[in-house]
Amino acid sequence: MMKQPTVIGLGEILWDLLPSGRQLGGAPANFAYCSHLLGDRAIVASRVGRDQLGQDIRESLSNAGIADQYVQSDSSQPTGTVQVQLDPAGQPKFQITEPAAWDFLEWTEDWHALAKSADAVCFGSLAQRSAKSRSTILEFLAATRSDALRIFDVNLRQGFYSPDVVCESLKRANAVKLNHEEVPRVRELLKMNDAGDGSFCRGLIGRFDMRLICITRGANGSMLCDKHTTREHPGFRVRVNDTIGAGDAFTAALVHEYLRERPLAEMNESANRMGAWVATHSGAMPQAPATGLKEALEDLG
Repeated sequence: MMKQPTVIGLGEILWDLLPSGRQLGGAPANFAYCSHLLGDRAIVASRVGRDQLGQDIRESLSNAGIADQYVQSDSSQPTGTVQVQLDPAGQPKFQITEPAAWDFLEWTEDWHALAKSADAVCFGSLAQRSAKSRSTILEFLAATRSDALRIFDVNLRQGFYSPDVVCESLKRANAVKLNHEEVPRVRELLKMNDAGDGSFCRGLIGRFDMRLICITRGANGSMLCDKHTTREHPGFRVRVNDTIGAGDAFTAALVHEYLRERPLAEMNESANRMGAWVATHSGAMPQAPATGLKEALEDLG
């Protein structure tokens, strides 16, 4: 049996303020939570304010069984929040507050040691909206081992991205995940002329020497590509509560299976199951069912 891998969600942690109440969120934190449910040693590397919302985040992580050791404290900036509205299909629209504590991530000796220990790191574009956090994230990625998986979950939000952020992130990643709505925007940002998802994936692999590319397609599944193979999955038909965090859950299962050297088809199957399961719940971090996560995932069909 392989050792329990260390999997890190690097970037924002925040409260999603939904009509039904607040839910813990932030793509890297969602990723780490689902990685924890799947049995990996999951760590959140982020920053919160020295305020009640920040204390509540620490308590929520502890209650979920995730240590807050690498969640920094900020005495001058507030804990991040996002106003979330849902359409009738459960698709979210976000209004992200600015600034927030996670805009001021600091590069520390503790984080340097954490980066060295990582088997996988998931990061996105949103936490790079500030120069301070962007510099820290790039330092973190540079400090990881050469064999570590560095997956860029593109996650374009509002106007908080640029061609430079996307391009430099791709250079430092060795895997990338994006959704079908982001493909044309990334293609435009990178001035790529590749037509079709398959051609786009091969273009990214060749240009950035990627190990793995994933395009998610919402209810219609996903496409995975490596340097030799392409696999598609039709997705699972479920009753959607909301889709918040479903993509992050997908990424967590994808990384979980990748670290165990599963073939693309198995990775795709597991990732779609995990994303679909989260979509049947409210918020990005549903509690593991009493009957066990494995049984709940198998019940999807």
